[in-house]
Amino acid sequence: MTTATTEGPGSAALRGLAVNPAAPVDLLLRLLEPPYEAVWPALCRWRRDLPPEVVDAIVAHPAPRARGALARNPHVPGEVRGRLVDDEHWLVRGHLASGPGYEVWPRYLPDHVTDRMLTTYGGDELQGLISSGQVPYRTQLARATHPVAEIRVYGARMWSSLTEERRAALLADPDPDVRAAAEWTRARRAEEDDAAEMERQLRALPGHRSHARNHILVNCRLSRAVVDELLKEREGDDLWCLAHNYSTPPDVVAHVARVGDPEARRAVARRRDLPRDLMDLLARDPDPGVRTAVSVRPELTEAERAAVDYVVEPHEVVQVGPDPYLAPLALARSAHPLLRRRVAYNPELPAELVALLAADEDPGVRIILAQHHPEAPAELLLRCYLEYTGLNRDRLLGLPRFPVAGLGARFGTAEDPAVRLLATLDPAADPALVETLTRDPDARVRAGAARNPALPLERLLQLVEDEELSEQAAANPALPRETMDRLLDTH
Repeated sequence: MTTATTEGPGSAALRGLAVNPAAPVDLLLRLLEPPYEAVWPALCRWRRDLPPEVVDAIVAHPAPRARGALARNPHVPGEVRGRLVDDEHWLVRGHLASGPGYEVWPRYLPDHVTDRMLTTYGGDELQGLISSGQVPYRTQLARATHPVAEIRVYGARMWSSLTEERRAALLADPDPDVRAAAEWTRARRAEEDDAAEMERQLRALPGHRSHARNHILVNCRLSRAVVDELLKEREGDDLWCLAHNYSTPPDVVAHVARVGDPEARRAVARRRDLPRDLMDLLARDPDPGVRTAVSVRPELTEAERAAVDYVVEPHEVVQVGPDPYLAPLALARSAHPLLRRRVAYNPELPAELVALLAADEDPGVRIILAQHHPEAPAELLLRCYLEYTGLNRDRLLGLPRFPVAGLGARFGTAEDPAVRLLATLDPAADPALVETLTRDPDARVRAGAARNPALPLERLLQLVEDEELSEQAAANPALPRETMDRLLDTH
């Protein structure tokens, strides 16, 4: 037996075996042996269904590379990945903390797993966790009242989002470390709200733009002297900073609303403290983005929204804040598409609203719902794939509820290769059609057809030896067991 540590048809076929949904447990366990190290990423990170025995073997595997790949698998539940929380190797812990990555929807880790991380992991690992999207916003808020003091320390870092009652409780916490963390955070926020201190720090910084300088200009209280300098110098995005900063005086906000560029005026239109006269002014702004920003303000009635000449792009991404659950469910019935899109991000919408938004006239609402709600109707997933050609379109194909029955007959001869690809998902497609699609001009269609279990066996066995399609053919669930064993024994 030769090792599968080099690239080539042999390694490609073994990668296909590693993700083959019909591969038996004993074969998958053999792939975890040292000669097959090259396929561990395919098996441990990208395989969708990992049998319990295989999970146990990976968790106990002596090689950190195998365990680390499981830690980043986007297809397994967080409970499974969380079994690696106490792994002895820093690489595995780091992979678990950083998560599957943003090429896939982040999978939340269970609270008990992230709690364990907070009490045992180092700074670099925790920084990866914070930016990984694996911790729900509501969990971050709940840490302020966690029964474990060490975790309440982290809850204090959510200071700006906590109620006054929770802040007071942290400042009076029986644990000295919690009190110290709360006091430090309170003092830091108080310092940032001190215009004189922020001006002193700005003067001490280099004149050119930097992260520290931009942080103060955008997020901290500004003195009138600093504001006047920004108005006078007008460098780069100075007016945008003033439009965004919460402490900008009302007269300056009004000035920026009139003379700022469109980006600055849009920032003004999103201010929480926007007075009604400026709201009315910006509702008539020549820039459609400014008018649209005004149109979604919570103060407006439905009639007032309708009076604004806003523009909604078909697949415009909307701002939903740190937590999609915060959008009021009543907005699902708003006449404004962008507000309905905000609600559509919520993965826990009740069935009634799922049905309502699935039939929405706005394509953006339908697509967001399809991509984010686990109970999105099957017919909606197919409709969105056919209508939408933008970012993350292919993710729809991997959703469990995506309908595959009858796709071969419907789309096997479609002109668009992205639509023709749908035919290769139909496990009951006409075998002759599937064989034809293995010779399709489009590489993705050929690859999809090679994976289709309706592919005639003779052609499937040919493709296992094909330099281009061996990986896809080896992933075909119709591949005979004896062929799987042969591939394993000869590579």
